[in-house]
Amino acid sequence: MALRPDALVFDTRDPMVEAIFWAGVLGYDLVEINEEEAEIRDPKGEGWPILFQVVPEGKSVKNRLHLDLRPATSMAEEKARVLDLGAREFRYVEEGGSFWTVMLDPEGNEFCVLRGPQDGWSPE
Repeated sequence: MALRPDALVFDTRDPMVEAIFWAGVLGYDLVEINEEEAEIRDPKGEGWPILFQVVPEGKSVKNRLHLDLRPATSMAEEKARVLDLGAREFRYVEEGGSFWTVMLDPEGNEFCVLRGPQDGWSPE
């Protein structure tokens, strides 16, 4: 028997800021929020719950794990949308015929916005 993921957990200095940001990015609902933790969930029940818990130390190095997010439309549209939610653009990467943008959430955690169908991406 194998283990399966139960939730994705972010260590954070401010769970409210991170939860509100990620709920907007992912289209999740804010389920619980207090000074120590927050939780967001996929309203369709398909994605993992995401928890944000307070830790005393701030982020100090590059994340060893990050989210790659595939837009339903174009990378440019989603970049603009997440910038409006509070993200910062870190860098644009083009490698081996693929391209994506590395973004930073409000606490500096990296995530990638990949190209979408309007950018010529196909799952095949």
